[in-house]
Amino acid sequence: MATDEPVAADPLATLGAHIAGSLGAAVVSQTVAHGELTLVVERDAIVEVATFLRDDPACRFACIVDVCGVDYPERERRFDVVYHLLSPHKNQRIRIKLEADDVVPVPSIAPVFPGADWFERETYDLYGVLFSGHPDLRRILTDYGFDGHPMRKDFPTTGYVEVRYDEERKRVVYEPVKLPQEFRQFDYLSPWEGTDYVLPGDEKRSS
Repeated sequence: MATDEPVAADPLATLGAHIAGSLGAAVVSQTVAHGELTLVVERDAIVEVATFLRDDPACRFACIVDVCGVDYPERERRFDVVYHLLSPHKNQRIRIKLEADDVVPVPSIAPVFPGADWFERETYDLYGVLFSGHPDLRRILTDYGFDGHPMRKDFPTTGYVEVRYDEERKRVVYEPVKLPQEFRQFDYLSPWEGTDYVLPGDEKRSS
């Protein structure tokens, strides 16, 4: 039986409309999918957006959960920097995304969320995204002499160098990668793919 009762508004959609209306051009888009609110924002507005989300009474996103990167090599600005915030007061989460490259720095939100310090260092280390205003932007997971950024999709699987301890020199040394065996690709059908010789045991299958 039909009723005239109004349909309750989605609280995440209401929150997204409030944020977009308050921040204006800083918010490129806002969507709700799979029970989560996602904002796409302008790169240079991220500090303004983070401050608003922390301080606005309707938001109160006081806890930073993560900052990470995503690589889309085909794009001009190939990286997404993704921020996840939590509001313990409202029991809500929010995702903020912006586009970046490895040339123009993204403003650091460490002054707004001190917990972003190491997350931004990780994003720089793994993707090469720079953060302006960061108090200590240096590698955090790889070594200081590491070449490249290992989470980029064009980074070679084997890397560029290998590290070992040299007993004679009594120190760690870096050397070009040397593969002791042929590099193989799994096809999930045969034990190995691309070999020009019969592997021990395979001759039994052809008999």
